[in-house]
This record gives sequence, C-alpha cells and structure tokens, in this order.
Amino acid sequence: MTKNNEQYVLGIDYGTESCRVALFDLAGKPVYFAATPYTTSHPRAGWAEQSPRDWWKALQASAHRALEGAGVTPAQIVGISYDATTMTVVAMDAKGQEIRPAIMWMDVRATEQAARAEQSTSVARRYNGDGAAPATAEWYPFKAAWLKEREPETYAAAHRLVDAPDWLTYKLTGEWTVNINSAALRMYYNRDEGGWPVDFYETIGCGDVFDKLPENVVDLGRPVGGLSTIAAQLLGLLPGTPVAQGPADAWAGQIGLGVVNPGKMALITGSSHVFTGQTDAPIHGQGFFGAYTDGVAPGQYTVEGGQVSTGSVMKWYKDHFAADIAEAADKLGLNVYDILNEKAKDIPPGCDGLIVNEYFQGNRTPYTDSKARGMFWGLSLMHTPAHLYKAIQEGICYGTAHNLRAMEDAGMHVDEVVACGGMTKSRGLMQMHADVMNKPITLTEVGDAVALGSAMLAAMGAGVYADLSEAADHMVHELDTIEPNADKHEQYAYYLDKYMAAWPQMQELTHDLVDHEAAK
Repeated sequence: MTKNNEQYVLGIDYGTESCRVALFDLAGKPVYFAATPYTTSHPRAGWAEQSPRDWWKALQASAHRALEGAGVTPAQIVGISYDATTMTVVAMDAKGQEIRPAIMWMDVRATEQAARAEQSTSVARRYNGDGAAPATAEWYPFKAAWLKEREPETYAAAHRLVDAPDWLTYKLTGEWTVNINSAALRMYYNRDEGGWPVDFYETIGCGDVFDKLPENVVDLGRPVGGLSTIAAQLLGLLPGTPVAQGPADAWAGQIGLGVVNPGKMALITGSSHVFTGQTDAPIHGQGFFGAYTDGVAPGQYTVEGGQVSTGSVMKWYKDHFAADIAEAADKLGLNVYDILNEKAKDIPPGCDGLIVNEYFQGNRTPYTDSKARGMFWGLSLMHTPAHLYKAIQEGICYGTAHNLRAMEDAGMHVDEVVACGGMTKSRGLMQMHADVMNKPITLTEVGDAVALGSAMLAAMGAGVYADLSEAADHMVHELDTIEPNADKHEQYAYYLDKYMAAWPQMQELTHDLVDHEAAK
C-alpha cells in the first residue's frame, strides 16, 4: 500500500492493442498497472484503423483503475507523460473533434504516395545522406498525401493532422505541439537542416499540410502545460498537474532502458526487434535509419534498426511444428519454450550447418525489403526438429548482429546492449545474442521499459530531474549483465558471415517468386 506523503508519476502507454496507465515512484519502482483494450478495424486489405474516441475512453478506465488499485490520491501525482504508436495519423477539426478513424502505423494504403517520394532524391541527400531510409507507406507524409488525394473533404476539414502522441497532448492539455521524436524519426524534420523539408512535402503532393501541423516542435520531457480541467475530471486527477512531452512507444522503451547517451544500444524484443541508440555525431551509412537530430535528447542523434519477424518466427515454429509439445506443456503447467530450449541445448553453434534468415514478413533493416522472405538453408537428413528451432533462434541473433555491424561500420561506438521484452525471460537466448554480437547485454529491474520511459519523462517535466540522464540515474536500475562467451563468438563468426552473404544471392529469385504469387 502506498503512503499518503509519497509522490508518484503517471505514465500513459498507448499500444496497438490497449491503453495502459502505470504509476511509479520517483525512484522508478513500479506501483500499479492498469490496461484497457480497444479494437482495430481493417476496412480494406492493407488498411488498419482505430477510433480515437475508444482510445480516450480506455484511458479514462485505466486511469481510474490504476489510482484505485494503488491507493494513490490525485494530489500525490506530481507529473504525467505518455507515449503512443507513431505514424498513427489523426485528423481533428477546429473544435478539437476527430473527424475520421485514425490511420494506424501498420496501415500501408499510401504505397503509391511513398513510391512517388522515391523519385525525389533531394530529401535523401538533405536528410539522411547516403544512408537514407527508403520511403515507406507507414510514414506521416505519405498518409497525409493519401488523405489529400483520396479523401479531399476530410483533408480540407482537418484543422490539425497529427501523430497519435500529439493527439494526446491536445486531449490532456488543450495545447497543440509536434513531438520531436515523431518529427525527426518519421516526418523528415531536421533541425540541423532548418526544420521541415517543405520542398519534399510539395513533391509528394501535400505541401500545404504545414497549415495543419502545430508550429511548436517540442523536445521530450519538456512541460507542455498543465492537465486541463476537463481532462482532470474525466481521469480522476487534479487540474494543472504538469504534463511533459511524450514520444513514440519504442523510444519511450529506449528511455526506460536508460539508453539516453552514446555508448549503449537498446534492444526491445518481442514479436519483432527494435534496435536503437544515441550518437554524438550525425553518422550515416547503409543498412540502418538515421541519424536523427535531437530525436530523443537535444544535442544528440538517434539511429535505429530492426527486424520485422523475431519472436513471431519462434511462435510460428511452436504453433506449426510443436503443437504436441505445447499441448503437453500446457497440461503440465510448463512453458513450451523452456521445453524446446532443453531439447536444443546440446546442439553446437551453427546448428551443424543449418542457417535461417528470419525475413518471414520482409526485412526492415539492413535491406528494407518488403519482398524479402525467410530462408532455411544447409538442411540435411541429420537435422532434427530441434535443429530447426535453434537455427531460428540463431537467425534472430544473426539479424541483430547484422544491424549492429552496419551501424559500427558507419562509426557507431557500442559498449553494451540493454534489453527488454519477452525474450529476456530466456537466459539462454539472451546469452546467444551476447555471444553472436560479442557485446555484454544488461537487463534492468523494470521489464516494462516503455511505461517506465514515460514515467521518467513525467518526472523530468515535473522538475524532479533536470534531464534524461539524471532521470535514468535515479529511475533505471541494472539487474544483471550477461557477458559474451569469446569461444562461442568465434564459432558463430563463420555462420554470421554466411548469414549476411545469403540474401544478396537470393534476393532476385525471391522477388520473382513473391511477384509470381501476388499475380495469381
């Protein structure tokens, strides 16, 4: 039970499936979590939409449950911040009402608009140098261009067209801002080059969208206002409670892992992998995204990479090739992955010549290839189901190491990796990551790094801590460090090189195959 004289911060996390409210004390100790789900609709193939009204109702429900469950009074909440999925575009009228469902981050209806951007090289040279990320239909400019072309009435009626974190800023405070995280990482904003690339937006057909974007681009953790009277009444909190600028969810996770200065990389594991960190110089290169100016911390640059399919490939194996083991594990109250790991534990590095490239849903980096597909190669009659399972795990680790190598080749300096997410529950899998990358992996006390990151920003906005470094020093606590095994790393080096060499050899053949299947 909490004490009436203690102070707390409240973090709001809008994920794809639910709105979570988390309470932390000022030392980063989690006090209570409450989550309320909402639904996603798919009106057409490749489309994904959610109702912002559902989001708002979910926040109210989660906030009330969190305060009641923790026994915390509104007066004990000294600060609020938040995160949300990025490139989830919300159209608002002049009265601050949503005028259509939000276009979700995963929505790829703007493929034509993104392809148009590929014809313009100005933004690549200006924004990302030789390492410019190919335009993707997920990102804000292309969704804005799609709305202007395909729903001109909606576009014309939109007083504001904002990313989901900035929708929440308005709902909480009545203030309109653009968070620097979304702007720098997903909207082509670059302070080093004068801000918004207006010419690029004009090239893709939405140069007038700046009339719909707030002028104020705000750094993370900066106060954006006090909680409005209406929001306070609905959430059961006090009007005027300081609200700090929040980011996209993945980068709240980076903050919650304490990766707020150069030298560390955040590895956020789950059905996919996000790999992101800070540099003190604007490095560019092939195979990763960035560097993004001020995207997490002022005066620094953020780089990112990622794997589309990681934990989802392990789940694919479990569902389709280990259903009997999963059923038996469930009856015995065991974890099916623990059983699979036990079966594979004596297989040597390299799985007796079996390699998996884990591109089951495409490749985010280093190739950024939506037509990439997974590969098992080197199979022989000696290989068992356990070999396939362990080769999938190794392939996931190879993919992470491949991303790291691309960054280090461009000048990134990484001393350690800090990890969170579902895979951290497996010591063996984390050891494998460490061995393949040859980097120590640090685990922190709070596994829910995303919620902690928002809470840290709340503490910073409330003036409890001066900046992200100070907040990390007080609120992020190391639990364990997994050191790489030098012998294992040497054994893995050969297979990692082969993994990296495989896709360029198979890319053209795979593209032909994907196109053939799509044409059926």
